[in-house]
Amino acid sequence: MTALEPRDAEVAEEPVDRADESVLGRSYRALSIGIVSVVLLIAFEATAVGTAMPVAARELDGLALYAFAFSGYFTTSLFGMVLSGQWSDRRGPLGPLTTGIAAFAAGLVVAGTAGAMWLFILGRAVQGLGGGLVIVALYVVVGRAYPERLRPAILAAFAAGWVVPSIVGPLAAGAVTEHLGWRWVFIGIPVLVVFPLALATPQIRQRAAGPVDAGAAEAGGPSFDRRRIRLALGISLGAGLLQYAAQDLRWLSVLPALAGAALLVPAVLGLLPRGTYRAARGLPSVVLLRGVAAGSFIAAESFVPLMLVTQRGLSPTLAGFSLAAGGVTWALGSWVQSRPRVEPYRERLMAVGMVLVAAAIVAAPSVLIHTVPVWTLAVAWAFGCFGMGLVIASAGVLLLQLSAPEEAGANSAALQISDALSNVVLLAVAGAAFATLGGGSAAHATATAAGDGSGSHPAAFAAVFLPMAGVALIGAWVTTRLRER
Repeated sequence: MTALEPRDAEVAEEPVDRADESVLGRSYRALSIGIVSVVLLIAFEATAVGTAMPVAARELDGLALYAFAFSGYFTTSLFGMVLSGQWSDRRGPLGPLTTGIAAFAAGLVVAGTAGAMWLFILGRAVQGLGGGLVIVALYVVVGRAYPERLRPAILAAFAAGWVVPSIVGPLAAGAVTEHLGWRWVFIGIPVLVVFPLALATPQIRQRAAGPVDAGAAEAGGPSFDRRRIRLALGISLGAGLLQYAAQDLRWLSVLPALAGAALLVPAVLGLLPRGTYRAARGLPSVVLLRGVAAGSFIAAESFVPLMLVTQRGLSPTLAGFSLAAGGVTWALGSWVQSRPRVEPYRERLMAVGMVLVAAAIVAAPSVLIHTVPVWTLAVAWAFGCFGMGLVIASAGVLLLQLSAPEEAGANSAALQISDALSNVVLLAVAGAAFATLGGGSAAHATATAAGDGSGSHPAAFAAVFLPMAGVALIGAWVTTRLRER
């Protein structure tokens, strides 16, 4: 079966595809608005929480665990992604989507009411489980409910859903953090859950409910692939142990590092397409590129607000808002890749995108020189986000083109696993480099903007950004292997 063949008619009513209808046409309008609203919810969380994170870590006396607040999310999301892929392929995407949104909201509440850094990280971990369930289910919905010609457009709409949060989110989160406290940034977001659920649920039930092959489901067999679930637990636990070892730089940390690698390596080999680690042509390279691009960019971006607050004396509001233009340019890059005329040049555009990402990451630590204007980082990051828009949306388009309907959940999970696992590993590397060079005390610098540099550790930030730029350049090479010869 190919990705273009129809599903079993008993599973869900296949919408009539009119060649002139868009994702906002009458047949798709409610579904498109509903699922893009889900993306909007996730986007508000990412932009707002990222702005409040330096203040939260400082108040909870957890700067040494700063990277855990991000990687804890990605670690648990790995398990959620595999579970969501299995759940979506076997029973449809509606269950993992609604469960994931509920878990996401619960995690926000736990983090927002935390009295210690470990409880804050626990809330982030619950968020990650929900986020992993949601993101894979959304890809399955796109693969089932939209014809192939509309998929680039709806994936571009996902990116556009980040525009308003990227502009409003940092500004609102910074203002709330300064005037009401960082906790309200977390506690206030769950109210956004109701609208996406109410709008998307009926449409998903109508267009994408149930397994792909109802006959096979009725024939018997386990509901879930237990081996893949075990591998998912292994990859989550292994990633967590590696993150712990990277943050606790002692000789004893070698033991959890080895245990984490022993769990992680076989799980990765079992869950990702064969040949991913060596960039085999086709689907394996698409999955690999997603991880390389997202991991290098997110690991670098996670330290941008902290660098601006501690090294240049910006307020949390200005530090977050300096990245706001990136949401617009990311959406612009996604829109460019959705144009039918660029389809023959998709791989070339993705190569350009990775070069832009690498250039933006290299340029970021230039603001450690106090004579360099802070706005140069905002400009460089806008170009990097444009490159990410070209790459991330295109990777989703290629994955769905290369996936049969009954494999859409598993392959979408592999794509998201590559993304999240790369984030965990590269955040661990970045966090270890940051801590080794004294970054743990950087937040106590209160007069760096005045140029005295007391307590600042600019080398710790340079050790984060420069290796991530090298990883992004590897991604530029992977773009040459996205199609089979």
